[in-house]
Amino acid sequence: MSSLTNILYFQAGLGILANTFLLCFYTFTILGHRSKPMDLTSCQLTFAHILFLLTGGDNWLAVILESLNIENDFKCKAIFYTSRVMRGFSICITCLLSVFQAVTISPHTSLLAKFKHKLNTYIFYAVLYIWFFNFLANSHMIFYVGGFNNVSETNQMRVTQSCSLFLMNYVISGLIFTVTTFRDVFLVGVMLITSAYIVIILFRHQRHCRHLHSIRHLRVSPEKRATQTILLLVVFFVVMYWVDFIISSTSLLLWMYDPVILTVQKLVVTAYPTITPLVQISSDKRVINVLKNSQSKCQQIF
Repeated sequence: MSSLTNILYFQAGLGILANTFLLCFYTFTILGHRSKPMDLTSCQLTFAHILFLLTGGDNWLAVILESLNIENDFKCKAIFYTSRVMRGFSICITCLLSVFQAVTISPHTSLLAKFKHKLNTYIFYAVLYIWFFNFLANSHMIFYVGGFNNVSETNQMRVTQSCSLFLMNYVISGLIFTVTTFRDVFLVGVMLITSAYIVIILFRHQRHCRHLHSIRHLRVSPEKRATQTILLLVVFFVVMYWVDFIISSTSLLLWMYDPVILTVQKLVVTAYPTITPLVQISSDKRVINVLKNSQSKCQQIF
């Protein structure tokens, strides 16, 4: 159990460092007016991932609030509500980014091409709607999460050392489960469809390039690397998400708390926000150039 906890803290710490680096990079890029169309959205995604990693269970934010003598009930509500909002925002923005990329690389003859000239406007309103929707859709956490007590353990399920989930009405719990499941299935489906579309477009482009270049001089093209990156992120996101969904749904149906299972679930849910910035850093030439310049300056100093 202690080894799993140590792995969890290492994973979350790595994710926070990588996302913080990306957040600073996107912030300075946007302020310097050298940003790309989706940098603002990616900046918000990294910010959401930082908050999610801080609130992904009984982690650092809980320690900070406890050191400030914050009431336990308020601490639990704040942590779980923030975690759920950021989790929902992450899946929505990931889906939005995949749609944006599909529209951006679509040929001029496709049906998606007509949305290109107003894409930034659509993205702006979509992000506002996503924030509003997730703040509203997860508001039930304020009422059904609180500090753990031993008064009536049958009406609550302990989910951390100090927090518990209160028993809901069957109608309310069924409605919340249905809405959340429908949202997630729809968004994952859109991601898979747009990613398949992107892969097809890149494959056609790569096949066209082979007719223009000698096979002897062919190297691993940027299109192929982009295809591999897209497939990696989408497949990884879908697998991690549904493993988390199965674990959390089983725990709720059985109304059972297991510290080991909870720690494994935390490892699963924090894997995507940890891996995503590392993939972004390794695939964005602007970030790579910044790291190379920083390395060369450090070598000159020392």
